[in-house]
Amino acid sequence: MGRPKATLPLDGGDTFLTRIVRTFRAAGVDDVIVVVGHDAEAIVASFAESDLRARFVMNAAYDRGQLTSLVTGINAVDRPGVSAALVTLVDVPLVSAATVRAVLERYRAAKPPIVRPTSPPRHGHPLLIDRSLFDALRRADPAAGAKSVVRAHASPDGDLPIADEGAFTDIDTTEEYDRWVSSRLDGAAGRSDP
Repeated sequence: MGRPKATLPLDGGDTFLTRIVRTFRAAGVDDVIVVVGHDAEAIVASFAESDLRARFVMNAAYDRGQLTSLVTGINAVDRPGVSAALVTLVDVPLVSAATVRAVLERYRAAKPPIVRPTSPPRHGHPLLIDRSLFDALRRADPAAGAKSVVRAHASPDGDLPIADEGAFTDIDTTEEYDRWVSSRLDGAAGRSDP
């Protein structure tokens, strides 16, 4: 996309990364960890311009697949007293704080090993992973990623119906980003028309 996705601008002065951190903080998440790899310096420098707090962890093996970043993050949080990890991707920046809170509340109420927003047939983010699955993720095939572990442990108790389109909006390409920017501009123009 010509620059790290984490630094792409959103409305309100946020970048993808600052929006995610701001949303997690608004939902009551105290310890936000950002796993960086490629373009780590640019991402950290961009984030430093914000008024937000997060811990950054370097994934030296980022070129071996997304699972390596997940495991790096899990290793950073895995300590006594931690019961689960809340995970999202940098290219899903539009999820609401209400959705994050709902995922956390579902976990606290039912303790399923996986909690994920759903709008059948879609599954979204953030994903909450119980600590009991951390070792399974560490042993998972990097080529397959976390999907096999998540699918094996997903359950009706953890599938949380959510109407928040931001939980399912994955901005992977320049075209998707341009469409999102255009839709925001079209929406703003429509509001100002008499």
